[in-house]
Order: sequence, then structure tokens, then C-alpha cells
Amino acid sequence: MGIVTVATTPQSDLHDLDTSAEEEGDDAVRRTAGAGESSRASRHWWDRNADEYQDEHGEFLGDDRFTWCPEGLDEADARLLGEVAGKDVLEIGAGAAQCSRWLAARGARPVALDISHRQLQHSRRIDLGRGARPVPVVQADAAVLPFADASFDLACSAYGAVPFSADTDRLMREVHRVLRPGGLWVFSVTHPIRWAFPDEPGVEGLTATSSYFDRTPYVEQDENGRATYVEHHRTLGDRIRELVGAGFRLVDLVEPEWPAGLEQEWGGWSPLRGRLIPGTAIFVTERG
Repeated sequence: MGIVTVATTPQSDLHDLDTSAEEEGDDAVRRTAGAGESSRASRHWWDRNADEYQDEHGEFLGDDRFTWCPEGLDEADARLLGEVAGKDVLEIGAGAAQCSRWLAARGARPVALDISHRQLQHSRRIDLGRGARPVPVVQADAAVLPFADASFDLACSAYGAVPFSADTDRLMREVHRVLRPGGLWVFSVTHPIRWAFPDEPGVEGLTATSSYFDRTPYVEQDENGRATYVEHHRTLGDRIRELVGAGFRLVDLVEPEWPAGLEQEWGGWSPLRGRLIPGTAIFVTERG
């Protein structure tokens, strides 16, 4: 089975961008960005940067390790999804499907979904290198899931899709739709408090410089004003309200502490910052 591409991106042009072009000197601004612009920017950015991302972080992520966050919290220890054997699982924003591969090794039936074709090609590369049966993968937008109602027992996402979606109310409703009653939806994102601080690993990242309540998206754009990267902020309260509004019940909110002995930096995540302010929020929810 190859990569199934489903053109469900809102106002989509999934293949309209030259993903081989390097964008030098993009401007970083805070401005509005809608669903179509955000989706196109995400696909372009991840297609263009997938190789570098996997080169830089592939060893930390492993081939079949389920890591929730830069703090290194593993599902093998946290068991936020509970028993996965025999379960149909949708991984959203799967990247190279490392988490799905871990789930499959423990008896689950995962499907890995990502907006980036290049990220999913890395999934195939890993499977071929291991001589393993490929994990089923689908290229599509997380806000328009190409699955029937009640298709899955579990849904999960480790820093995938949610922060890059302009309409997370819609995304949450879509996840609710494809889950069976009682199914868990567990996802990790950058802790919302981090939006008040510069995204720097050193001491400069310890002083709040922005309002936590400013929901204006972070946008990198080219010289023509076209977004090349978009990330959206929601407060903790926003996130809980959209989950409850979609029909989920909040079971837990996990804020992993920085573990002793971990000295590796990952962007703005570092031992210095991690020991003082939370870097990740993991929402554990149940479908009503």
C-alpha cells in the first residue's frame, strides 16, 4: 500500500507549491491566517524541511518509539492511551509514523495521517530499512478527516497538526466524529504559557515579552507576503472549551517536568527553561 493522498485541505491546493525552493530571510510577524493559508503553508514547510527534521531529530524519536514531547515522556511509561492491542488507532500529524509503528508492534491497528507527503515518504523509508510491514499512511488535512464516522477506538497526536490548524474547533469535531463512543483522544502541544516568552533556550527565553492572551497567529512569510509557516495559539481555557464543545470529557492534563540527565536542546526547549516553566501540555480526553 502506497501513500493515499486525499485532497481535503480547506480551500486546498495541495500540490500548488514548489517545495524544492529554499526560502531565505522570511519575515516573522503576528497576523491573521485562515484555514486555507495555514494548511498550504504547513504542507509546504513540512515537505521542504522533512529531510532536515528527520536528520536532526530522528535518533531522539527512534524508528518505533512513542515519544510525546521534547521532555522525552514515552507512552511505554506514561500509558496515556491505555491498552492498545486490538484497537483501531488514528495518529494525526504523524510525520514519519514513529508512534504508529510503536503502536503496531503492540498489537494495535494504526493509520498514520499527515499533511506532508515528504514526511510520509520517510515513514516508507524507515519501514523499508527495517524490512517491516509498512504502516498504512494517508496524506490529508486533520480538519477534514477522510474517514467514516466511528472508525477508530483511539486517536493521538504528538505535536502534530493541532498547533498548525486555524480551525481547531472543527478539528476537534472531526476527531470526535471518527471516534467510537468512549474512545480516547490524546494529544500534546507546546504548553500555551510558552507563547508569552521568546522561543529561545537560554536566559533570554525566561522573560515574558508577549501577552499570553494574544491569540494572533505567528506567521513567517516571504517577500510577497505569502505565509510559509503558521502556528496558532490557544490558551488553556480556549483548548478546554473547544474540546468540551466538540463532545469530549477532559480526563487529565499532563505537564511533563524536565527529567534529570536530559541535556539535549530542541529549539526553545532546554534544561534551563524546562526546569523553570512547562514546555508541553498533553490533553487526555474521552469521547462522550
